Amino acid sequence: MVVDTNDNNSVVAQSAATATQSLNSSFVFKTNKTGTFDPTKLKLTYTNTPDKANAVIKKNVIDSNSIDVSDSKSFTATGATQTITNKQPDSGEVDSEGYVIDGDGNRTSDSPVIFEYDLNALHRDSVAYNKGLINHQGTVDTSDYTKAALKMSDYGLSNFYCYLSIPSIDMYLPVYLGANDDMMSCGAAHLAGTSLPVDMKDTNVALAGHTGYIGRIFFDNIRRLDIGDTVTIHNYWESINYKVIDYKVVKPNQTADIYIQNGRQLLTLITCIKSKGEGFDRYLVICEKK
Repeated sequence: MVVDTNDNNSVVAQSAATATQSLNSSFVFKTNKTGTFDPTKLKLTYTNTPDKANAVIKKNVIDSNSIDVSDSKSFTATGATQTITNKQPDSGEVDSEGYVIDGDGNRTSDSPVIFEYDLNALHRDSVAYNKGLINHQGTVDTSDYTKAALKMSDYGLSNFYCYLSIPSIDMYLPVYLGANDDMMSCGAAHLAGTSLPVDMKDTNVALAGHTGYIGRIFFDNIRRLDIGDTVTIHNYWESINYKVIDYKVVKPNQTADIYIQNGRQLLTLITCIKSKGEGFDRYLVICEKK
């Protein structure tokens, strides 16, 4: 067997074989570009550790091309041509956006860290926000819609709040706080001044989405919804199932349908459609919790 040492972090087994590594860290085994490799058949055993002779090291199969091994001892890998790469351990720190990073500052997770304390605070403040709306409704200033109802960075989060799922039209969209251009170019948007999507009565959650946005489909298909279709909100704490109870076309300044109605739990979906005259009307899909 020929072993080629490329740098301090990797050893490449050039022929079929055995490669020995003794770096004091965790390791990721990946296929060599010129070889074949079945991580499920790779055998890892300790070397230079008589007390663990022939003991098989635990391995975690990541996918069809790689496995992750965490161990501080020397080991021998046998089974196929492979690349052995030193993987820097997590530093226990997060970057400015909340992602876990390793000692080199590289992200080691696909999503930011979310702490239960922050989620509890977000839920508490969301409920308080909704209760505060009940006795303060009237003519809504549409310019306020663009603002975020809560400052999500206070909870260590981005402006993402929940997902909107409608199986009958194959929709699954993220929902962001604030119906402004930036948020609405990424998904659906919550209109500030209306209820936040948590599971409680005396609420009317208003979500807006584009129709005809170039390159992406947002609320284009909500006009295909029928009475009784299921619409679901998936937030950080629960899934809330609604059913479609009505749909209508209104003028932009007709906002009564997004007001809270005593004892009811409503969700209103809003998109723009061409007016018969000039400009745009609003198409509403009104839903109520099942």
